[in-house]
Amino acid sequence: MSKTDKERLLVALSGGVDSCVSAALLKDQGHEIEGVYVRTWEHEDDLLGDCPGAKDLADAEAVAEALGIPFRVVNFVDFYHREVVLPMVSGYEQGITPNPDVLCNRSMKFGALLEFARENDFDGLATGHYCIRKNSPEAKPELWEGRDKNKDQSYFLARITREQLSGARFPLGEIEKPKVREIARKLDLPVAEKKDSQGICFLGKVKVPEFLSNFIEDKPGEIVTTEGKTVGRHQGLHRYTLGQRRGIGVPSNTDNENFVVTGKDESTNSLIVAFESRDEATLWGSRYEIENLSFLLDEPLTGEVELLGKARYRDPSVSLSFRSLGSARAEILFDQPQRALTPGQVLALYDGERLLGGGTYVLSTFGRADQSAPATISA
Repeated sequence: MSKTDKERLLVALSGGVDSCVSAALLKDQGHEIEGVYVRTWEHEDDLLGDCPGAKDLADAEAVAEALGIPFRVVNFVDFYHREVVLPMVSGYEQGITPNPDVLCNRSMKFGALLEFARENDFDGLATGHYCIRKNSPEAKPELWEGRDKNKDQSYFLARITREQLSGARFPLGEIEKPKVREIARKLDLPVAEKKDSQGICFLGKVKVPEFLSNFIEDKPGEIVTTEGKTVGRHQGLHRYTLGQRRGIGVPSNTDNENFVVTGKDESTNSLIVAFESRDEATLWGSRYEIENLSFLLDEPLTGEVELLGKARYRDPSVSLSFRSLGSARAEILFDQPQRALTPGQVLALYDGERLLGGGTYVLSTFGRADQSAPATISA
């Protein structure tokens, strides 16, 4: 590595094995690095119970010490509450299902934290995401799926901007998860055997309904089938999401068929359920509208384009037609019907394995307009 290739990078250390190995790899490559832990919640145990914040902070600091790199803690508690928690709570109050991880990546990790890095003379911010940042022939940043398809996290970056991507570094993009564990063991990192965290971004293994109960008062109501039959009581509409099978509280029928959530009626405070079937019109759909579109391109997509899309994290990429409606909105027509796509959730758009951007679902099926020929995709 030449001196001109060497960068001064801030590494977001969450206390997990992925971010810690990212720091180790960057140091081994000769970069000047510093670890940072982002504090997002005060007195975690008072409100969240299972929040691993204190443990994660201790682990991040221990890894920084083991690697011999500087380490700092930044307090983003107020920012996180304002820019991530409140929009999430507001969304659930409105009956939609927002994705806090996508919001967190855009607003905090590659928003406020990247800005903090630049203000402190770092060349970029490194994270443990499994995705690949490349440069186009025109030297413009592109984001591609990670090599490990079981861990690819490009979906969660569907709404970051190209300017944010220019400052992002992803050391694990070309590495598979088992290799990451192997590296951690060889380096004898204290987090080598630590389990992966799951849950709300930066808060870890916290169940969403329990988290929301601290902000939204339960409003019980009736559980009603699509035929209008009352079959039970729910705790509050914000506790349920379209397509949910478990935890509804309504037993299966004599044929051992289970109910699934197919909708919410805010006007009557009713949770709508049905027995799952591909023919259940309220559960499956092909035409959707998305809003809040952002792109990792010079200009937003216009006209009609044939693309791939991931309807939700861990779903395979599927073929779809994208038709711009202007004002960061578009109509989506999937080649095959999709199950339980919920307003507020994110659709990530791809050209092959290259992430183009994404938006959030607004409506279910609606009338399709003209069938103009697909356009081409520019960088």
